[in-house]
Amino acid sequence: MIPFGRFWILLILVSAAAPGFGQLNPTLRATLKPYIRTEARWAMQQQPVTVTAHTSARSAGGVHDFFSEGDYWWPDPANPQGPYIQRDGMTNPDNFVAHRQAMIRFSRVVGALASAYRLTGREAYVRHAFRHLNAWFVDTATRMNPSLLYAQAIKGRHTGRGIGIIDTIHLMEVAQAVQVMESAKSADRQMVAAIRQWFADYLDWLTTHPYGADEMNAKNNHGTCWVMQVAAFARLTRNDSLLAFCRNRYKTVLLSDQMAADGSFPLELRRTKPYGYSLFNLDAMATICQILSTPTDNLWTYQTPDGRGIRQGIRYLYPYVADKTTWPLKPDVMYWNDWPVAQPFLVFGAVAFNEPRWLETWQKANHSPEVEEVIRNLPIRNPIIWY
Repeated sequence: MIPFGRFWILLILVSAAAPGFGQLNPTLRATLKPYIRTEARWAMQQQPVTVTAHTSARSAGGVHDFFSEGDYWWPDPANPQGPYIQRDGMTNPDNFVAHRQAMIRFSRVVGALASAYRLTGREAYVRHAFRHLNAWFVDTATRMNPSLLYAQAIKGRHTGRGIGIIDTIHLMEVAQAVQVMESAKSADRQMVAAIRQWFADYLDWLTTHPYGADEMNAKNNHGTCWVMQVAAFARLTRNDSLLAFCRNRYKTVLLSDQMAADGSFPLELRRTKPYGYSLFNLDAMATICQILSTPTDNLWTYQTPDGRGIRQGIRYLYPYVADKTTWPLKPDVMYWNDWPVAQPFLVFGAVAFNEPRWLETWQKANHSPEVEEVIRNLPIRNPIIWY
């Protein structure tokens, strides 16, 4: 960790408001540089692995279709061959997770390579990233279909559900990485166009299929993540109408439906993992603000008439991130000891509001989590590419 005093943090936060923050801010670069170098070395050694590499007999889809199973659904002891039953918060270790793992790996690889390219300008990172991008989105032998018909299926109940759309949050840093690298000399312009078309097709599915409507209208973190994903993919595809729709939905639906007056998320606090879910939902809302804010429509400073806004959300949760022992509720039933890590709401919020304490807490946190569930619920791992 790079030590420095509060004076320097304040200078850094002030400079962060300038254009090109991700490229010019020396302390953000210095903090992330060792992690980016380590991840990039690993990424350069990885070969593309897409959904076509693994199949499940329980999937109703084909070889190009993403498949996953509902996390908290288990065999019924009273009827082992019958429909699964729910155990909220308890992940079934026998679920098919190979596609989910492949997508997370893909996001890690491309995010790390884009970050390394931003730091160094080395074209080798771009060339290797486009090998993975080609495999997932272009090559007809290995590409994934731009839909999510078979995600979070439940044996004996559903071949897929709208709730499964949350699995593709790990494509957000992929979409952002494409924007970072598309002007590089080594970028394949035709491939960039094909990738944009894939995301345009996926956006069409997300906004027209009943599963997409179900997820958009979800009242908890699932509704937040629908907006976050659509915003990220709409920015890549330059879909201004969807960007405007997402801004409006954040203001008029997400804040009013999910945030209490004190900044907490009551629907997340009712779960068996209230701490982890609160972190996750706040990360998602902060990422929405990061993606969608403009000079004339700043979601960071937006508040509902009764004062609810992203700053209030961060102020509520931050003390329990700085000192988790003060958390007022019961510990989460799983992964309690693995949170928090370097939550993106800390760095995004620190820059947006010139809050040096939030930045200090982010710097000291774990930037390289190894627990699979934590990685799965941390879609923003490369903040340097989001500026």
